[in-house]
Amino acid sequence: MKLLLTSGGVTNPSIRSALVELLDKPIEECHALVVPTAQWGHPRCGPRSVRGLVAAEPDFRHFTGLGWGSLGVLELTALPTIGAERWVPWVREADVLLVDGGDATYLGHWMRESGLAELLPSLPELVWVGVSAGSMVMTPRIGPSFVEWPSAPDDRALGVVDFSIFPHLDAFPTDTLDAAERWAADLGGPAYAIDEQTAIRVWGGTVTVVSEGRWVRFGPERAADRPPLAGRT
Repeated sequence: MKLLLTSGGVTNPSIRSALVELLDKPIEECHALVVPTAQWGHPRCGPRSVRGLVAAEPDFRHFTGLGWGSLGVLELTALPTIGAERWVPWVREADVLLVDGGDATYLGHWMRESGLAELLPSLPELVWVGVSAGSMVMTPRIGPSFVEWPSAPDDRALGVVDFSIFPHLDAFPTDTLDAAERWAADLGGPAYAIDEQTAIRVWGGTVTVVSEGRWVRFGPERAADRPPLAGRT
């Protein structure tokens, strides 16, 4: 599986170029499935925001509204009740999963319960594009301050990658660099703070920052890290 882990979606030409490289064909030729599940776990999300996401309304122009060849919906909470023989072919036929934000612990719970987490390692060409919690779910931990789902046992996520992500740097009054530094110190492992103009590409064991904005890396250097494709620290 190929990962494009973003804070706000495909917001600039550098991130778009990275996405097209991962897809290995134009966006207009790709079949996408959007995963809204994380939204249900967050108190500030609900029917209106999910509608906007799946309808590719203007607020989602950097994500579901990119001009996909086709766009379907994969709701993870439904999958355990319909059987893998129905939904697994849907995922296998997709070029890309567009995984929206919300609560990462809720999303991780349903990825495990549905069987999607178990399936993903068998799909090396599938592209995963995450926004916010849709990116954070791939990390080992998200930090207690990002947990909004009351039933979450802790802040652990799936651990597909070995670093954590602080999204929305500078986008909200509370998401400052000072806050990110405190968050990273509590986690104690490799981590990135990224703004809305930044993504982290993970492909073939290599981690690359793609940015036209601001990002900061915390923790020890990784052997597989590469310099940013664009942008500044």
